Amino acid sequence: MTASIDSFGALGLSEPLLAALADVGYESPSAIQAACIPPLLAGHDLLGEAQTGTGKTAAFALPALQRLDLALRDPQVLVLTPTRELAIQVAEAFQRYARKLPGFQVLPVYGGQGMVAQLRQLQRGAHVVVGTPGRVMDHINRKTLRLDTLQTLVLDEADEMLRMGFVDDVDWILEHTPAERQVVLFSATMAEPIRRIARRHMRKPQEIRIQARTATVAATVQKYCQVAAPHKLDALTRVLETEESLDAALIFVRTKTATVEIADKLEARGYAVAALSGDLTQVLRERVIDQLKQGRLDLIVATDVAARGLDVPRISHVINYDVPYDTEAYVHRIGRTGRAGRSGTAILFVTPREMRLLGTIERATRQKIEPMALPSRAAVADRRVAQFREQVEQVITGEDLAFFREVVRSLVSREDANLEEIAAALAFLAQRERPLQLPPAKGPDIADAARSMRPAPARSPSRAPAAKLAEGGALQRYRIDVGRQHQASPKDIVGAIANETGLSGRNIGRIDLFDDYSTVELPAQLPAEILELLRRTRVRQRPLGLRPLTPAEAEAAVKAKPAGRAKRAPAGKPGKAGARKPAAKKAGRRGGG
Repeated sequence: MTASIDSFGALGLSEPLLAALADVGYESPSAIQAACIPPLLAGHDLLGEAQTGTGKTAAFALPALQRLDLALRDPQVLVLTPTRELAIQVAEAFQRYARKLPGFQVLPVYGGQGMVAQLRQLQRGAHVVVGTPGRVMDHINRKTLRLDTLQTLVLDEADEMLRMGFVDDVDWILEHTPAERQVVLFSATMAEPIRRIARRHMRKPQEIRIQARTATVAATVQKYCQVAAPHKLDALTRVLETEESLDAALIFVRTKTATVEIADKLEARGYAVAALSGDLTQVLRERVIDQLKQGRLDLIVATDVAARGLDVPRISHVINYDVPYDTEAYVHRIGRTGRAGRSGTAILFVTPREMRLLGTIERATRQKIEPMALPSRAAVADRRVAQFREQVEQVITGEDLAFFREVVRSLVSREDANLEEIAAALAFLAQRERPLQLPPAKGPDIADAARSMRPAPARSPSRAPAAKLAEGGALQRYRIDVGRQHQASPKDIVGAIANETGLSGRNIGRIDLFDDYSTVELPAQLPAEILELLRRTRVRQRPLGLRPLTPAEAEAAVKAKPAGRAKRAPAGKPGKAGARKPAAKKAGRRGGG
């Protein structure tokens, strides 16, 4: 079915959506998009088994947008996500695809964000609401989110919602939706609780299964550099100047427009560069590739589709200037280097808000992408001086300098001549176009700014810290500043901790709830950055203030009678902890999301 679909136009999408896709650089649908968009446009329920990073957001967002009545400002699409980071990411994707739809409004709702702002926006109206289960339940119970006009409900990453104990909440939300609505469920795996939801709430769903191909090139060294979006171009030029053994590089961006913009800016900085996008004719494309092969070009700025099938032995580096939206695109990109036994280097630029995408790529490829420090101004200057010295030595050994020696002798013959001063003056003239001394920075250096960015906890509901914590095994009791009088539940606490740190159920032990505080067992010796993150994390609008329990507090907690007790359920069996109750029986509960 999908083999013959090589354009979004063939899927029956409207002109505004096609124009928006062209603007963001999408040139052909991925496998999951080609498989899912037609049945969703036809109004069918859909059960999709697909890994994160296959392009599924566009697969459900584009049909949902096409079916909207923009004149109706009430929610017509509700997307449930397991984490606040994914809610923001999905809402931003809807905004990108709807950029040609006048008056379109999307609203992300999640815990930890002020309720007042969400209430105000819901009163103004939103066509699409994207949220975590706990906060969506809050709004339904408050009657601030009405679902009478709902057309489509999407459960994104259902397996993650299962892992975090949200299945009862999802079931409750589905029971509060109209009988005649489309249900779309995506999950990396189809565990029995997910199948049970499908049987209860879906009508003859079409089942689509996409296997992501994620084998990467073993000969390619993969690195990432965290850099703010406004500093990307400066970061790129620093990397190009300082990377060892860089022969030729392929620089990937998301849009056709960006290929030209970045290529023009690099050319202005003295690089031999060309843009390569789907707009180029085959003749021009072949000319650019031939120039790269012959060494007349060193850099190509390209989109994913334009670089397909490109195999040039000179390409030593692939630089992902923009993070791709799906992991298969990443694999195809870095496959342009490290081919046929050659070594290669792939560098990924990641903004702070894109750290979750980095985690997605690592999980899908099952390979660690190592962090790299952005080269400092001093490193760039040192590299330029070294290259200048090398060029001078090559000229001394390889060129006929007889005429120039006479010129220097004439300069030296002056009474006040100084050979060192003359050489310095000649060096000054030679480096004018590419100064060996960089001009003073205006404000903080971008390398310092990159190092000061908030590190790995922003890196998805972070599998990186969780993997590090899982090695210890031993658990320790911690105190948190929320209890029964704040209407906190064990699930709230588990959801918040799992959401922020990526800890799995086996890393979260016993939870005891007291009137004005609670205790929770977590891995011993939590790293400082995780402790700080969990101090600020909020449950029921209160910061957890997590800290290790002192011996005196531990003794007092043993003597005190907990207001509620919960032993964490075994991994893979959420919703069975001792103090939990069905979501439908307790109004206003939050899942830490």
